[in-house]
Amino acid sequence: MINSTPGTRDAALLIVGHGSTVNPDSSEPTWRHADEIRRRGLFREVACCFWKEEPSMREVFDSLECEVVYVVPHFISEGYFCQEVLPRELGVTPPESSVHGKLVRYCDPVGVHPNMTRLLLKRAGEVAPGVPREQTSLVIVGHGTNLNDNSTAAIKSQVELIREGGYGFAEVTDAYMEEAPFVKDWDTLTSAPNVVVVPFFIADGLHSYQDIPVLMGIAEDEGKAASQSEVFRHNPHELRSRRLFYSSAIGTESLMADVILDQVASFDQKHGSREGIVGSQIASYLARKAEQGAFVIGEVTVTKMDNGYDVRHTADEGLEVDTKLLSTAREIGWLDREGHFRPLKAAKNLVRGWKLMPATLDELRAALDALYPGSLGLAASSSPAVALRPYLERQTGMYRFTKLITDEEAERIQNDVCSSCSKKRLWTTNGVAAHPEEGADVPLLCKQACSFVLGAARVAARGKI
Repeated sequence: MINSTPGTRDAALLIVGHGSTVNPDSSEPTWRHADEIRRRGLFREVACCFWKEEPSMREVFDSLECEVVYVVPHFISEGYFCQEVLPRELGVTPPESSVHGKLVRYCDPVGVHPNMTRLLLKRAGEVAPGVPREQTSLVIVGHGTNLNDNSTAAIKSQVELIREGGYGFAEVTDAYMEEAPFVKDWDTLTSAPNVVVVPFFIADGLHSYQDIPVLMGIAEDEGKAASQSEVFRHNPHELRSRRLFYSSAIGTESLMADVILDQVASFDQKHGSREGIVGSQIASYLARKAEQGAFVIGEVTVTKMDNGYDVRHTADEGLEVDTKLLSTAREIGWLDREGHFRPLKAAKNLVRGWKLMPATLDELRAALDALYPGSLGLAASSSPAVALRPYLERQTGMYRFTKLITDEEAERIQNDVCSSCSKKRLWTTNGVAAHPEEGADVPLLCKQACSFVLGAARVAARGKI
């Protein structure tokens, strides 16, 4: 595992996750592992970005001030996403390339590291304590896909390591949601009286909490999201004349933070470490705003006080509201006013009735980055916007047909999707606008289409394929 070295103390760590537009639990482990690594003080900066949530991969580099950035994919396999989507959206060529004037070092995804075996065994022991391993079959479950042959390689590797490692299980096998061997056939794939099933996923999202329980027969229909579910609290399940123990996703394990650091150390062992420098563009930009006495960002007003800063919903100015811990800033923006998941952090539905009291500029930056991820960097940076057409042209996989939408459909999508967002859109279907001149407040800028626009474009393109 990595220790603080000259190569990392002045470097940034960027953890890249999948995220979700519908499920509040998909990105939570990624943020939690980043918080733990940040607490250890091994890197100058620790940040997250996502395919389906904010901040996006193309925008996150504007939020980092270090010259050297280590990117660790918080993904299970070296398949389609890690080999195609992430490098494309980050604009990198692995293992090392220059992006926006930064040296970006693209590490292997966490799921392929040998130390994942330790986490799997730990999780299996926790879910079935005291159950004899010689009377237990271990099933490691993945998604499965035909997009990339490497998508199942990490799971197959772990199965072999545990089978041949003398860990005492009666049998160890892999199973998948969308390719053979299928997880729905778990009882015919195994023979021991006890069966432990561990989802080899990063987060407890739709698959581990909703899809897989239905496929295995634990549940009759899709259940609630992870944060509201009881599916893991009823082990064992007496099912098909066997005792079935079902665990939460392996990526939720707290030791995953160490695996993330292991991948940085592995990269440096292969390619050598690099020292970098740290700029001050974002810090200087925020300091200028703070010196004004007050400024607005989105639906939030920041007021300079004698002992720090008052941060609250603009509509709550002058009202008595609850003071929240700075550590809860991300949770404030997690749900909307009706209690629904709020994937678009710039949506015009931020909850009211709270205030944060950061004492320093660093604490203020952390609070604003939690409420509006990536926005300070986008406002402070002069990086160009990207028109919708080139954004759609670079898409692959199930989104490769989005380039087929007409200009009229593109305009309709922008009117429908972007109307609920507070961001100032600098891109159009075929062109871009200049970066706005600096004003008194911090603008929320949108420099390229988000996952909501991409999803709507996919729907519009379905009738053309």
